[in-house]
Amino acid sequence: MIKIKNIIVISFLLIPFLILSQNFTRQDTLRGSITEQRAWWDLTYYHLDILVDPDNKYIKGSNTVQYKVLSSNTNEMQIDLQKPLKITKVTQDGHSLDYRSDGYSHFIKLKKKQKKGQIKTVKVHYEGNPKIAVNPPWDGGLTWTRDSNGKHFVANSNQGIGASIWWPNKDHMYDEVDSMLISVNVPKDLVNVSNGRLRSIEDFGDTKTYHWFVSNPINNYGVNINIGDYLMFSEKYDGERGELDMVYYVLRDNILRAKSHFKDAIKMMEAFEYWFGPYPFYEDSFKIVEVPYLGMEHQSSITYGNRYMKGYKGMDLSRTGWGLKFDYIIIHEAGHEWFANNITYKDIADMWVHESFTTYSENLFLDYHYGKEASSEYVIGTRSSIRNKSPIIGQYGVNQRGSDLYSKGANVLHTLRQICKDDEKWRKILRGLNKEFYHKTVTTQEIENYISENMNYDLTKFFDQYLRDFRVPTFEYFIEDGVLNYRWINVIDDFKMPIELLVNDKQIYIEAESSYKKLKIDSDMIKISNDYYVFSQKI
Repeated sequence: MIKIKNIIVISFLLIPFLILSQNFTRQDTLRGSITEQRAWWDLTYYHLDILVDPDNKYIKGSNTVQYKVLSSNTNEMQIDLQKPLKITKVTQDGHSLDYRSDGYSHFIKLKKKQKKGQIKTVKVHYEGNPKIAVNPPWDGGLTWTRDSNGKHFVANSNQGIGASIWWPNKDHMYDEVDSMLISVNVPKDLVNVSNGRLRSIEDFGDTKTYHWFVSNPINNYGVNINIGDYLMFSEKYDGERGELDMVYYVLRDNILRAKSHFKDAIKMMEAFEYWFGPYPFYEDSFKIVEVPYLGMEHQSSITYGNRYMKGYKGMDLSRTGWGLKFDYIIIHEAGHEWFANNITYKDIADMWVHESFTTYSENLFLDYHYGKEASSEYVIGTRSSIRNKSPIIGQYGVNQRGSDLYSKGANVLHTLRQICKDDEKWRKILRGLNKEFYHKTVTTQEIENYISENMNYDLTKFFDQYLRDFRVPTFEYFIEDGVLNYRWINVIDDFKMPIELLVNDKQIYIEAESSYKKLKIDSDMIKISNDYYVFSQKI
């Protein structure tokens, strides 16, 4: 489903300033831009129907692509599928279609005139051995392994590298499909778990086909298959939109362990519905599925591989102790249900919308269950991992993400909470984002504008500084004859931002700019609130 008013074909021309120079290929552009062959049609439905052969690490099947014609300016459709997988046949209305390939972008030539407003389907058949994930989920593909009992254990992870690494689709984030049926045939002793709800299981003797239906819009990288010797248990959550099914699929040997450890899931749902609003996919349930890699945010089917430990693989990323109060993967990946799966970036350059808000959700979880001080200590403690070498926002149109999306992005949002100075208003903004952009794809500008408007403060320069520049604002000051002289340095032109100072145990709020301002104080010492992600320099 396209959720964009003015489609910009070749959107890579929109380049944020202060991006470090980098060479991009034609393939980067074909993958990362809204090409002419993508812009004329709107996704409405997929039926991914595949056989997975774990013994041979092989996939064979088809994807039926249903779409609405937006314009009839071209008779070519772009579908992406990455090598070594290959398309074997493309059909429409019972007729085979020709196509040309440019790297892993395939341009299908449609025989019939595409009339505006029509609903049409194309069926793409394919097969092959998909790329094996080298370092999932970061360097993704398919993971083929076995559990401790020797049973096959298979899963996909493909953010960044693209969903087309294992199935043919419109591999660009701006257009989400409205709904989807995922049919996966696997050996009879295995179970496949995918997104949405299990509609039916077909038994063919040696194999079984699991049919999962997703009733909500879903981004392509969020589609998943998880194949293993799974057992299932479930519970009900009384949420803001009624009763929510929370379902857990784990390896056979881990069932008792999981029933104890997954108690964080209900605690997560309580905290996040409070801060962000209702879980966005009640119709499709909420699932946690054990996988042979660390984890990912697949919609309504988040994947888990943290080995039943608190923290991040048993470590506290904040080094404060608070990071061991929860299982990082459960909290972080579930946070993506609101920021990534509900609110989805149109271009991966704006990936901060996913990762910064979700990393920030970790300390909001702590805030809800352990208090505001714990929340602050945790997010401040994660600053040691920030690099500040390049901007948070990447380059548009070439499938490039930015840098420092996690801890820096979370600290930027924590700073915004301080600027807001009203926790209830801040909570309304977070909930408002998920209501305003419910099941939508967005640009960073839409998110920035919403926060500015609802905070009643012009944050244009704030966002330009923290998202499009890599320098951290430095509060430079000196005190002379009882007068505080202060300004911001290492900032863009016309930057301004309020800051909280502690003078003789009294809180003072001031707004600093890039030129010196003065304030009479009755002390020769000040302390800057650590809740703001800034540096300070006394001269």
